[in-house]
Amino acid sequence: METGEIRGDIGKGGSPRVPAPAQEANLPGGGRADGDPSLPNDNAPHATLPVRPTDRVVRAGCYALAGLWWLIGLRRASGMLRHYLAGTGNPYALDAAELVALPPVRAAVNARLMEAEAGHWSEADEWRGVLITPGTSVDWWLAVRGIQYRVVRPNAHYYRVEFHKTWNFDRGESEFGVPFAPFARLHEVGVAHEFVATGGTGYLPR
Repeated sequence: METGEIRGDIGKGGSPRVPAPAQEANLPGGGRADGDPSLPNDNAPHATLPVRPTDRVVRAGCYALAGLWWLIGLRRASGMLRHYLAGTGNPYALDAAELVALPPVRAAVNARLMEAEAGHWSEADEWRGVLITPGTSVDWWLAVRGIQYRVVRPNAHYYRVEFHKTWNFDRGESEFGVPFAPFARLHEVGVAHEFVATGGTGYLPR
């Protein structure tokens, strides 16, 4: 349901850079005055709009959906939706071992390693995006849809993979005809909170 990151616009070793709205509407960004991530979309800042009865209905429906996902085994998707609804905005730990084993992520990482071995880059790669589809994993598709990754390669024998995801709903976006605006509003009225999810593998042999 939430928007996914599929571009690689984060610079080496630093904080994510916010691209123009026409480039991407859901990449991680800098800070707002209130400390929330600055996202290039039309969402209002956290807890700046009044709560309406319909907001509480939408939130209750999302909790029910998260419970259903859990019961049918979509544990990653359920956990991330529940984290959004909890409203803390705290960072979320991704299971990097599971992510790096997904075929599109594995293929993307292998391609970057081959380019490193050909001398095109060394040590820390730039952040890049990879799309996860329902055909790969319904659970991870619902959980993240797309993920930012980078490869860190200190030498020719070992490497690690780091992941970054800004988890939010964007006004104006939709999936299967369902608009995201009511879910984005939960953040805007303060009964949910966008958050950043990160994870990293240990050093792996090459």
